[in-house]
Amino acid sequence: MNQPARLDDDPSEPVKDRSFVTALARGLELLRAFGPGEEFLGNAELSSRTGIPRPTVSRLTYTLTQLGYLKHDTRLEKYRLGAGILALGYRFLASQGIREIARPYMQQLADATDCAIALGTVDRHSMTYIEVCQGKGPLVMRLEVGSRIPVTTTAIGRAWLCGISEQQREAFLEEIRRRDPAGWPAVKKAIEKSLDEYARYGICLSEGEWERDVSAVAIPLVLEDGAEVMAMNCGGSSLRLSHRILVENLGPRLKEIEQQIHAELRHGAIP
Repeated sequence: MNQPARLDDDPSEPVKDRSFVTALARGLELLRAFGPGEEFLGNAELSSRTGIPRPTVSRLTYTLTQLGYLKHDTRLEKYRLGAGILALGYRFLASQGIREIARPYMQQLADATDCAIALGTVDRHSMTYIEVCQGKGPLVMRLEVGSRIPVTTTAIGRAWLCGISEQQREAFLEEIRRRDPAGWPAVKKAIEKSLDEYARYGICLSEGEWERDVSAVAIPLVLEDGAEVMAMNCGGSSLRLSHRILVENLGPRLKEIEQQIHAELRHGAIP
């Protein structure tokens, strides 16, 4: 189970920054503690997951409940995410006008290939899907908007790494190395392979590395001259997506979508 980073363990936290509002950071950490399939959490569980003292957790959950970001179940004596979080999520997605441009092209490719096509952005050490279009076949991956998958073992995550600047990539990978020194050699080797593939083909691959039966190809989507970097993938069952299909068929079709998106952006589709 993926758990959020503890505030007291996060090397990126600006502990000595006088502008850093610890109370706000702790409140946001509580909200991040709710994972997929975990609707209700109590104060003790939230304290354990975040490293925040339980008395502080109690005050924060009370405040977040009053603001509508949490809802308290008196029978269970636990909390679940409230409507305020949903409203924020919808506002974020609505602000991502790129979704409106990309969706028709993504769905067209999903229907034509019977694959899952997703648009994602990074959140800490995961890629979060902000748009997903599905084919209709039985072997399509059934991931949804909001799904979080790893950066280093997935095609979409590797494509994002290839799309950001070298300085950003080095900083991100250094944090990965510090967090998992034992697993770093394998990660380093896989990322170097992806960088080589991207240099040769303009695409990134993951063939059974994230999930044994899943293969995918992805490309970075660099917006505003690098100010915003997303990534887009096309994936499905390894039984039918061979290396050749990924490289020679699906990769080029993703590039066509990228070109179509940029063409619409140049014509002012997003103000």
